[in-house]
Amino acid sequence: MRIGVLALQGDFREHMVALAEIGVSAVAVKTAEEIAAVDALVIPGGESTTISKLAKSFNLFDLISDRISNGMPTYGSCAGMILVAKSIQDPASGQDSFGGIDMVVKRNAFGRQVDSFEADLDFKGITEPKVRGVFIRAPWVESCGPNVEVLAKVEIEGNSHPVAVREGKVLATAFHPELTGDFRVHRYFVEEICKK
Repeated sequence: MRIGVLALQGDFREHMVALAEIGVSAVAVKTAEEIAAVDALVIPGGESTTISKLAKSFNLFDLISDRISNGMPTYGSCAGMILVAKSIQDPASGQDSFGGIDMVVKRNAFGRQVDSFEADLDFKGITEPKVRGVFIRAPWVESCGPNVEVLAKVEIEGNSHPVAVREGKVLATAFHPELTGDFRVHRYFVEEICKK
């Protein structure tokens, strides 16, 4: 299986390192030909608005959307979570998402850059120890459809917010596992999403 990491903007290199650490060779993709040649796609963290606009500028937006809707295994982290959401609450002007998961995502839900934090998460399907989540201007899931499986949540001021979800062949996390040295979320994507 050839896994591509969308290399338009953001921390795509870190995802490539994470995949290499679990023995998976990944390629950076940023052209239609490169995206058409991969079997699965990782959409990294970064600026979701910028990634969306660049995908449109390079005529990649519809290709990526179509490939996701046709069952290409896809993993989006942070900005990638926003980009695989069916709907974005209060999107930036002109911002669209590729779709893939029946959910409404709130951008910058935890606050600004200065409000970034880390937390240990119970992640369904990954055994102890807990998964360390790095949240940087992160989104959360406001609501999701009946076929969306919530894999991890964060409690903020007495309210629980989903921060890892999957629906079919699409996985999304609000946090950055590629920054922690713990690559079990990447292994989960490869073993549970890509190979089924």
